Amino acid sequence: MMADKGYKSKENDELLQSRGSKSRIMHKAYRNRPLTQWQKKYNKAISKTRWVVERTFGSLKRWFGSGTTRLKGTDKVHSVHVLEAIAHNLKRSPGLVRQLAK
Repeated sequence: MMADKGYKSKENDELLQSRGSKSRIMHKAYRNRPLTQWQKKYNKAISKTRWVVERTFGSLKRWFGSGTTRLKGTDKVHSVHVLEAIAHNLKRSPGLVRQLAK
């Protein structure tokens, strides 16, 4: 599981280990305990993968107000998320087509 440093805790690390999963949660610096060079490189390696996903969710929130809903029921909320994803892809499509044409 990859996650930002807001999820870094001993409990989360133990939970992932008990489930047989490797923790890929970014390391967090604490007061009077700065990150080591290895931890900084580790965080940078994780952020190279995470930014792609975070950018997509940020765009959905910025362009379409995703993250809040007035609807009740999982099916209705899921439908809205699917429509937002379709709209996101349509909004990005001119740039994607231009990249493919190069």
